[in-house]
Amino acid sequence: MSLTIRTVAYKGWKNCCRIANGTVELIVTTDVGPRIIRYGFVGGQNLLKEDPAQVGKSGGKAWRLYGGHRLWHSPEDATRTYFPDNFPVTVERHGNRTRFIAPVETTCGIQKELEIKLGARVEIVHRLRNTGLWPIELAPWALSVMAPGGTCIVPQPKRGTHPKDLLPQNVLVPWIYTDMSDPRWTWGRRYILLRQAANSTPQKLGALVPDGWAAYALNGQLFVKRFPCLAGARYPDNGCNFETFTNSNMLEVETLGPLTTLAPGQTIAHNETWQLFNNVPAPKNDRDVDRHILPQLNR
Repeated sequence: MSLTIRTVAYKGWKNCCRIANGTVELIVTTDVGPRIIRYGFVGGQNLLKEDPAQVGKSGGKAWRLYGGHRLWHSPEDATRTYFPDNFPVTVERHGNRTRFIAPVETTCGIQKELEIKLGARVEIVHRLRNTGLWPIELAPWALSVMAPGGTCIVPQPKRGTHPKDLLPQNVLVPWIYTDMSDPRWTWGRRYILLRQAANSTPQKLGALVPDGWAAYALNGQLFVKRFPCLAGARYPDNGCNFETFTNSNMLEVETLGPLTTLAPGQTIAHNETWQLFNNVPAPKNDRDVDRHILPQLNR
């Protein structure tokens, strides 16, 4: 596979970075963000959401969704979290890795960075750096806004037995607006499925995912995201290292690092690995996941 990295115009942004290997491609914004605004097979569909009303825009004080993949820091706060990423970022090449460094957030002194390496898989390092004068408690929070119409797959912890397993081990965190009776949910014995649909109300769920993977199936293609689950770590939102959110426009596949008190000058990192697969049908139940999704994870 031949790696190419070059500057391209994309959807109104003049200075995007295209990272491709002949099979898949990523397009990363540098006029705003950084956002991975496209991820897909070369010439194929974009698995990531693009907001048609916002792509190509820059500047201004209001936070924009844009779409794509972004880095935040948890816990969510109306002021701190929604700091607008509407301005140019710094790009650095380090061999086959490319770093995209955002300006410092003036409200809290945090600086965000994505480092991307494309090989057989996509490796993404998310970094938060405290440039301020005081410690801040936070957790890295990596959010992939997926294109509409797909299904999110979340593995549950390995099943135990009663009375051998008396203490709780499975962390599932619904939000106050989560409706477990909504037909978009499928609550299986081994997996949870959430389907995105138009004209629907918001839904959100957090979980601790020891298996360290989640997936999104869309139009015969499968996006797989791998991420750490650190034993004994204190994760945000009542112990979640994974969250998914959906509304009538998109679905998010989100991973989180442990809560950390970040001292001035310190940096924390959170890693994800991405893969794409073709000719994978969207699952409807546990059996479908075992039959169609799990074989891809071993490739």
